[in-house]
Amino acid sequence: MTGDLTVCDAGPEDAKAIACIYAHYVLESTATFETEPPGEEETRRRIGAILEAGYPFVLVREVEEDGREGRVIGFGFAQRYGPRTGYRYSVETTIYVEPGCVGRGIGGRLLSALLDQCEARGFRQAFAVIAESEPASVVLHARAGFFPVGTLAAAGWKHGKWLDVFLMQRPLGEGDSTLPDDPAPAA
Repeated sequence: MTGDLTVCDAGPEDAKAIACIYAHYVLESTATFETEPPGEEETRRRIGAILEAGYPFVLVREVEEDGREGRVIGFGFAQRYGPRTGYRYSVETTIYVEPGCVGRGIGGRLLSALLDQCEARGFRQAFAVIAESEPASVVLHARAGFFPVGTLAAAGWKHGKWLDVFLMQRPLGEGDSTLPDDPAPAA
């Protein structure tokens, strides 16, 4: 490995690698409140649904010494923040990095690429929903311009304990300073 990284769009063909990274967080952490890791086929379905709905899904790969793209070491995606039509300009961001690669700046690169794609698609607000057990995620999002907007006390139960959830927000593009373009950026 050269130590170089590349950020690119994810696709259904990346489902196996993404499912493997996510399984660690499902089974070993409280970063997600999901308790059963989705398999490769379910992950492929989820990737397809996010992309089909018009939201970005990105990943980071290591670059091999010969310049070829190597293994996936992190992924991130955006999805509609809430199910109602009024949320159509708001996204929730999600970032996961392979546990052995944390601390190499991968999360920041993923989040930056994800936010750039959200802005380019006309979204106006980004939200992060972060479990209290993930202070590094709070720092990552703060560095990217997110600010705290609230705490949901004891919002989740996992691994035998109640967990608070921190909400952070960041305007995208012109935020709420101008009216949005219609039609909505994603259905």
